[in-house]
Amino acid sequence: MNPYVLAILLSSLGIGTTLTFASSHWLLAWMGLEISTLAIIPLMAQQHHPRAVEATTKYFLTQATAAAMILFASTTNAWTTGEWNIQEMSNPTALVLITMALALKIGLAPVHYWLPEVLQGLDLTTGLILSTWQKLAPFALIYQISPMMNPSLVIMLGLASTIIGGWGGLNQTQLRKILAYSSIAHLGWMMIVMQYSPNLAILNLTLYITMTSAAFLTFKNVASTKLSTLTLTWSKTPMMTTMAMMTLLSLGGLPPLTGFMPKWLILQELTKQNLPLTASIMALAALLSLFFYLRMCYAMTLTIAPNTNTNTSTWRQKSSQTTMTLSITTTLALILLPITPAIMALTT
Repeated sequence: MNPYVLAILLSSLGIGTTLTFASSHWLLAWMGLEISTLAIIPLMAQQHHPRAVEATTKYFLTQATAAAMILFASTTNAWTTGEWNIQEMSNPTALVLITMALALKIGLAPVHYWLPEVLQGLDLTTGLILSTWQKLAPFALIYQISPMMNPSLVIMLGLASTIIGGWGGLNQTQLRKILAYSSIAHLGWMMIVMQYSPNLAILNLTLYITMTSAAFLTFKNVASTKLSTLTLTWSKTPMMTTMAMMTLLSLGGLPPLTGFMPKWLILQELTKQNLPLTASIMALAALLSLFFYLRMCYAMTLTIAPNTNTNTSTWRQKSSQTTMTLSITTTLALILLPITPAIMALTT
């Protein structure tokens, strides 16, 4: 892609998200969401592969549906109350509609079906943008309307996402689909705590973006998109493979890694809010996700000689990719647990 075109598209992505961040009016927020959707579509379709085009079409249709629902719900609220302000949503029908529209935007269950299919059709770099940056603008809106949302609906969305995100990834062999289900499960954790402690949800989103970036960049560096090709990475890049294994365990939420912190704090918050059953279901659903992360760890680090491997080994060419971002995100994904007290002081 022409570097000037790429620069315009990436800056439009940034402008769209920033516009949604800065807006208190539903029409401006809707415009920001539309700008970022239209900016990522050429990036998704740039490979000219049938799968990429199919993924782009699916993404466009789902995002257009969600945007139309947001516009309809905000117009309904303005019609009944005379308010376009994001924090003045008092119409219950409009609130439910807008919650479901934003859930569709980010891929929460039960409106998640597009996310694994779309992510599977993209290259790892565009997949990274879709899994991280594109979640920010809808989350800013969810953050603003969270005090007014229906608590039962929010808990249902959160529980469904963590269970389906864990269950859906169990049978997958494609890394991008596994990361898509991982994304759905993490979004469920953020959603469930959004009404009780919005700052904790933002902390979870920040750590999710860090850990997911580390995972995507690792797979990009070793040029791997399938579970079977991960088995060949150990002999090629042993140090990076070890770090990748730790990152995956961090995504699964194992102590003493960074990923344990948000799960621990969210379960603690749910217990404080007198929701022990919800907290128990969330903790058990996390085990489902942990299983497929362990599968990936096993494939990466334990399938070495004398095990037989039927895959053709790739040429061990020196990678020309920069690893600075990968190093930073991997480090942050592994060592932040000791500063939990400081983070708790900031989020409360």
